[in-house]
Amino acid sequence: MTKNRRPELSLFATPDEEIGCIERSLELQQSITIIGVDEVGRGPLAGPVVAAAVSLPGAYVPHGLNDSKKLKKSTRENLYSEISANASSIGVSFLSAEEIDRINILNASLKAMMQAVEQAEQNLPQEPAICLVDGNQRMPCARRQQTIVGGDGKSSNIAAASVIAKVIRDAWMEAAAVFYSGYGFEKHKGYGTEEHREAIKKLGPCALHRKTFAGVKENLSVSSRKEHEQV
Repeated sequence: MTKNRRPELSLFATPDEEIGCIERSLELQQSITIIGVDEVGRGPLAGPVVAAAVSLPGAYVPHGLNDSKKLKKSTRENLYSEISANASSIGVSFLSAEEIDRINILNASLKAMMQAVEQAEQNLPQEPAICLVDGNQRMPCARRQQTIVGGDGKSSNIAAASVIAKVIRDAWMEAAAVFYSGYGFEKHKGYGTEEHREAIKKLGPCALHRKTFAGVKENLSVSSRKEHEQV
């Protein structure tokens, strides 16, 4: 009778859950360029979806790096500066609310991720590369890639991409709040908070709102009704 053997770990099933564990597993077995890919902004009612692709050099992991959602704003911004200064390559892509409505949020997210990867690849050497994609949805392309659920808490490259995308999108929404006042974009960044939903009901959707999203589509007639009342 054979003894029970401990199952072998794959490249992406690691014994620990620390940032960089995926990279450590890969680097033990082969020399390869790694590109981490993540997006920010699938859930909001307004604003673009933003994707970032980041390739960090070697075993470099910025101090304090983690899933951007778990970091304070000041920490994210400090990491953004450090990653921007030290990454081998960074790519960023925006897809507008109009495009999200046209092709749906999942397809928009995947399209933005592919565009970000294409940008990042332009500054990387032509050698074997693998894209580590946060989540469970593969990009619809022939690139070598691996989806990793919770990847922004395991892969340093994905975590770096999440920080880049989050800081850029937040800054974009804060700037948009100047031109589209009354919605509170500077506070909730377009997410469906109670304050934001009430503003949509009162003011009607603006050009940044995703017209196919629940919470917005029910109020598409508000602005036209108000305009009619003012005539």
